[in-house]
Amino acid sequence: MKKEIRTVVYDDELRIEAYRFEGIVQPFPSHFHEHYVIGFVEKGERVLSCMGREYAIEEGSIVLFNPGESHACVQSDEGTFDYRGFNIPKEVMLDLAEEVTGKKSVPGRKRELIGLSENVIVDEEAACNLRLLHEMVMKGTGELGKEETLLLLIEHLIRNYGQPFESCIPDCRQEIEKACKYMERHFTERLYLDQICSCVGLSKSTLLRAFTKEKGVTPYRYLETIRINEAKRLLSEGIPPVEAAIRTGFSDQSHFTNYFNQFIGLAPGTYREIFSEKDGDGKQEDKLSKKPEDKSSRKKEG
Repeated sequence: MKKEIRTVVYDDELRIEAYRFEGIVQPFPSHFHEHYVIGFVEKGERVLSCMGREYAIEEGSIVLFNPGESHACVQSDEGTFDYRGFNIPKEVMLDLAEEVTGKKSVPGRKRELIGLSENVIVDEEAACNLRLLHEMVMKGTGELGKEETLLLLIEHLIRNYGQPFESCIPDCRQEIEKACKYMERHFTERLYLDQICSCVGLSKSTLLRAFTKEKGVTPYRYLETIRINEAKRLLSEGIPPVEAAIRTGFSDQSHFTNYFNQFIGLAPGTYREIFSEKDGDGKQEDKLSKKPEDKSSRKKEG
């Protein structure tokens, strides 16, 4: 069987992550991200579940996930899965959307997120720009062309599949939103259903049914995803995995590592390396890599 190769590059200039997974057989359980995902299937067949719908994805499929959209996938053939894609933070997508639409933000006015109306598409123009951009990010080349290609890709997606972000989110009962906020405030603690039910005024069975229907995941999976997303932020700041596990409410290091690998497809320590300074070309198989920063011409962000 083909060896699994997992490579991720963080591009300082574009402020996005580029993923390249080859020979993957691992299923991914239902989870969500706080960022946008734009991905391209190069090989293999999988069943993708997203917000209550199922899709058959195969070579040539493009997958699009808005922040907060729960999804899962599992291999449906006897082979392996090859995939490349981008993770784009919400703030970066806001900047890109304003650039391509010409609708600049006004001081004091809330910036409006763009939603992508389809989760699975087949679009040759989008695929062409996606592959080209991915190669440039992976190789650390094409400064002007790289930014131009990203703008062309986002412009095409917004023009053909964009809509106000709010319309992509199903109407949620007030109690469910309150439950989400409660877990977001208390995710570092040991939580029980009784606590959440007491906060929102629902029985356990009603909470489980209503929450899963509206969010596409159970309350526990929602809580674990919040913890994983916060752990990613801590790891990107150089926090050691063992400390990240403690600070995000995981019971032990093993539990944290297993969940992180299930959700992200990488070990916590490997993910942390993307944001660490490296010698050489900065890219290795089965490891994350970071595009070297030109410190002489650009200030370090943050």
